[in-house]
Amino acid sequence: MASAMSAAEALRPAHNDRPLKIALLGYRSNPYSGGQGVYVKFLSRALVEAGHQVDVISGEPYPDLCDEVRLIKLPGLNLYAHDNHVRALRPGHFRSATDLFEYFSTLTGGFPEPYTFGRRLVRQLGTVLQDYDLIHDNQSLCHGLIDLQKRRLPLVCTIHHPITWDRDIALAHASKWGDRLLIRRWHHFLAMQTKVARRLKHIVTVSESSRRDISSAFDLSLDRIAVVYNGIDSETFRPEPAIERKPNQLITTASADAPLKGTQHLIPAFAKLRAHYPDLKLTFIGRPKTGGKTENLIRQYGVGDAIRFVHGISTDQIRALYAESTVAVVPSEYEGFGLPAGEAMACQVPVVSTDGGALPEVVGDAGIIVPVGDVNGLAAGIARFLDDPDLRARQGVQGRQRVQRLFNWERTAQQMTAYYRQVLE
Repeated sequence: MASAMSAAEALRPAHNDRPLKIALLGYRSNPYSGGQGVYVKFLSRALVEAGHQVDVISGEPYPDLCDEVRLIKLPGLNLYAHDNHVRALRPGHFRSATDLFEYFSTLTGGFPEPYTFGRRLVRQLGTVLQDYDLIHDNQSLCHGLIDLQKRRLPLVCTIHHPITWDRDIALAHASKWGDRLLIRRWHHFLAMQTKVARRLKHIVTVSESSRRDISSAFDLSLDRIAVVYNGIDSETFRPEPAIERKPNQLITTASADAPLKGTQHLIPAFAKLRAHYPDLKLTFIGRPKTGGKTENLIRQYGVGDAIRFVHGISTDQIRALYAESTVAVVPSEYEGFGLPAGEAMACQVPVVSTDGGALPEVVGDAGIIVPVGDVNGLAAGIARFLDDPDLRARQGVQGRQRVQRLFNWERTAQQMTAYYRQVLE
């Protein structure tokens, strides 16, 4: 396979410009939390707008798709939709060996969904997949992909970032041996993903940072991995001039108890700032675990009266929250791309971000970047924006311009189409 494409190479006219019939796979595609559902939703729409036919084949939770994209449902047990996995058991869950495996693996702390999705995909749709020009997997990295590749079906896989980073960061923050054991058990699927990634012929990722990390984590040469940046929906995420910004209002989007997302650094930085800005407020788009580390940190630093959590809200409501905020903060220890940073920038909110993973690629010179885990640096970056309205306004505008120039879904679809044609040739 050719080496990773530059943007210029990707945008060259293709020799064969006929529309393609594409099967886009997602083992779970929640449209409201996590980047995978966002990727499936907007990539499928952009490819259709580029003239292709796209069917999304997804496990639960299902994605939110435009009318022109057909959804083929591949239901699993969707046990993570239930608070209690034991009480989630139903008689119908015993209908196959795959269902039994999924149930008991989840019950014992595993995450079997990528594996079981692959089994269902090959069993239920194996013959139908022959009808597509190309199959594009969204990071299931399941054994079923190798089966499809053996049938000489053109196959592309997006790896957003190696989940080994999530596991290693979680282990680094786990103080109890029992917690470390559970973390390792949950991430047991990585053994499968590592084996599969090494055998795939065509891999695409969403940033140069992820390209390097995938190469290292899966022991792959860099020239086997292409880069096509994500887009940001800058029509949905846009400035709202009619909404007045609240003074000293911070906003962050994070899975509040995941060490990867850096909340453990943001809370002490926020407490530090409160000593100088007593009216400072922080809005979390997310929900903490009851009795979890985030709640304990908030209690420890005594800032509960200044922090609110919102979740389960619409995109319009999220946009309004950005519009009323002074500064957006992305404290993550690692991001394969950094959708929260890009969405804040698209809303013309100045961003303070860490240098975790691909965040410097996304933010560039349109925000303030501080080292991962640097509480004092995070507080200083935020304070710099709070004290300088002109800087906030200038970098807010630069952020939106950067997103529109580099991270739009039309550009992503053009580059992905060029990559597809390269694979088909």
